[in-house]
Amino acid sequence: MGTVRLALVAVLASLACSSAPEPVYPAPEAAQPVATTLGPGDEIVVHVFYGASEMERPYTIGPSGEIGFPLIGKVEVAGRTQAEIETEIQERLADGYLKDPMVSIDIKEVRSQKIAVFGQINTPGTLPFFEGMTIVEAISQAGGFTQLARKDAVTVTRTRPDGTKDSYVIPVESIAENRADNFLMQPGDIVLVPQRRW
Repeated sequence: MGTVRLALVAVLASLACSSAPEPVYPAPEAAQPVATTLGPGDEIVVHVFYGASEMERPYTIGPSGEIGFPLIGKVEVAGRTQAEIETEIQERLADGYLKDPMVSIDIKEVRSQKIAVFGQINTPGTLPFFEGMTIVEAISQAGGFTQLARKDAVTVTRTRPDGTKDSYVIPVESIAENRADNFLMQPGDIVLVPQRRW
C-alpha cells in the first residue's frame, strides 16, 4: 500500500509541475525601452530650424550608412541613435554655418532592425522593430496566436552585447487581459510561441 501511495504522490507531483506557472518574467532591466539605432534601408527626415527659416530633407540610408547633408557634407548615421545624429548635425551646422540651429529627426520607417516570431503563430517570420514595440504588438503583427498556442508561456530570447543570451517567459494572455505588465521588445529578439500540452 505504501508503494502505491508513493507512486500516486509522484504522479500528482508530476502533474502539478506540468501545470505550474512558468518562471517569473522578466528581470526589471529587461523591460526598459532601448533607443533604436539606424541602419541601411531606414527612412528618416531631418529638420533644421534657424531663425525664422526651416530646412527639411528626406533620406533613405544607403549601404554606406552615411547621408550627405547640405553645408557639412557626409554624416555617419548607421549604428547611431536619433539623438546622437541630431546632436552631431546641430553642432557641425553651428560651427560657422548657421546661428543657433535646432535639429530634429523624424524616423519614418526602420527596416534595418528586426525581431523574429516563430511557433504557434499564424504568420511566423521576421518583423520590423520599432521603438516602444511590445510583445502584444509583435504577436498581433505576426497574425496572432493559433488555436494550439500556449499563450501564457511565450519565450523571448535576447542576446546581450557580449554575446550571452537571456530567456524570458512572457504571459501574453495575461498582459492582453491587463493582469500583467507589458513587455518591451528589443531589436534582435526571438519570440517562440509553444504549443499547449492538452
